[in-house]
Parts: sequence; C-alpha cells; structure tokens
Amino acid sequence: MKKEEKKVIIDELTELLNTHNNIYLADSTGMTAQYAVKLRKLCFERQVRMRVVKKTLLKKAMEKSGKNFDGMYDTLKGATTAILVSETANAPARLIKEFKKVTPHFVLKSAYISESVYLGEHNLDILEKLKSREELIGEVIGLLQSPLRNVLSALQFQGPQKIAALLKSLEEKKS
Repeated sequence: MKKEEKKVIIDELTELLNTHNNIYLADSTGMTAQYAVKLRKLCFERQVRMRVVKKTLLKKAMEKSGKNFDGMYDTLKGATTAILVSETANAPARLIKEFKKVTPHFVLKSAYISESVYLGEHNLDILEKLKSREELIGEVIGLLQSPLRNVLSALQFQGPQKIAALLKSLEEKKS
C-alpha cells in the first residue's frame, strides 16, 4: 500500500472516530467468509457501521483524533480488528452478543463509550444494558409524569366535593 493511500485511510478513520462517541473494537480472527457476510448484513439491519482495519492505521487515526483512547491501544495487538460504530451506545454490544451465538469467532476487544473505555469480553453484559438517549429521556418523562398521574387519579376517585374541601383547607391555612 502506498503512503498516499495510507494517509487517506487514516484520515477516513480519524473522521469516523471524531463523528462517533460509541466505538467498539472486535476480534474477527478465524471467521469464515460465510459468517462475515451474515455479520455485515446484521450490522446493516442494526444501523451499526463496521469496518475491518489495519491495526497500525487505526492506532495512528486514534492518536490523530484527539480523543483519549488510552488503554485501548493494547487491544490492537494480535488478531484482526473490526471497528464498529453506532449512534446507539448498546447496539454494537447487542449485535456482538447475538452473533456469538452463531459463531465464537467474534469477540469484543474494547469499547469507547462517551469518553469511557471498557476493556475485554467480560464488559459485554454491561455494555449491552446501557440505555440509549431515547430510552433515558422516556424514563425521565415517565418519572416526571408519575406523581401528577397519582394526584389526578386520586382526585377523580374522590369527586368534586373532595377537590372543593381540599381548596377550602388550603385557603384556611393561608389565612
């Protein structure tokens, strides 16, 4: 590969790393072409972008990106590395866990999630349980609505007389 080609790939990888906050590195050593095709299809369905990269070029892109990937550099040694990125933090973890049921030849090396680094396969369960931004917003809205629902349902059961008595007692306390 020529030096110009390497520079283009490093720039592409740097752009990829800078535009995503959910970055997973996986080992795909020993995976057959048949499973690789299935994996790519699954990535497309789950909106996870996957790219098999040369480790040295990825390391240079990580250093160039300006993000703190300390700890992940050691996971670049050895086997073939696939980089997976997604808008949803837990999508690649769920994909890896599901694909491991089909073949053991796809293993999590490390992950970078919103400035936090997770090393090793044992973190896969933690990463899978991370909630997406939309899920967190939904939970917060649900929690905010819950007390209001309780008050309204209590008032509906008690009827208008109870509301009038409640307002009267509040008025008396104010005086």
